[in-house]
Amino acid sequence: MRDIPDLLDSLKRAPSILSRFVESIPEQKLDLRRGDGFWTIAEHVSHLAGVQPMLLQRIERFLKEEHPEFVPYLPGQGEEEPDTPARMEMTAALDQFEGCRIKQLELLKGLDEKTWRRTGTHPEYEAYSLYILTRHILMHDHWHMYRMEELWLTRDAYLTQLA
Repeated sequence: MRDIPDLLDSLKRAPSILSRFVESIPEQKLDLRRGDGFWTIAEHVSHLAGVQPMLLQRIERFLKEEHPEFVPYLPGQGEEEPDTPARMEMTAALDQFEGCRIKQLELLKGLDEKTWRRTGTHPEYEAYSLYILTRHILMHDHWHMYRMEELWLTRDAYLTQLA
């Protein structure tokens, strides 16, 4: 857990990285669907913004509950869940992402090691803790940013096909 300062610093930088990245993408590329089952770049941005309140709530639960039990969030699964995220206006999505991230970091700032080690149960993972969740948030941000870059720049023959 020696990397907590680095994780927090990276989480702090993610909104700026995401905003500048999205600003660099030509407008006509934001809603381009590269194939069946592919999200658009705008849908990836909307998803990143849309999940931040849920991730904030998970952090809050780790801080308030003894051993919280979490339910998986699986986009596109279940009767009520659409196959693709609802497309948000990009400025609103980026603002929401940043606003939630600021709140997340306020909760995480200055925690002691015992708090970072708090565990919970999540059916998708063999182990789950506040520390793992925090690292997961960062990896989730960057996975979607990588996917957006791939959707924008990768030629069709090299585009990763997701199941």
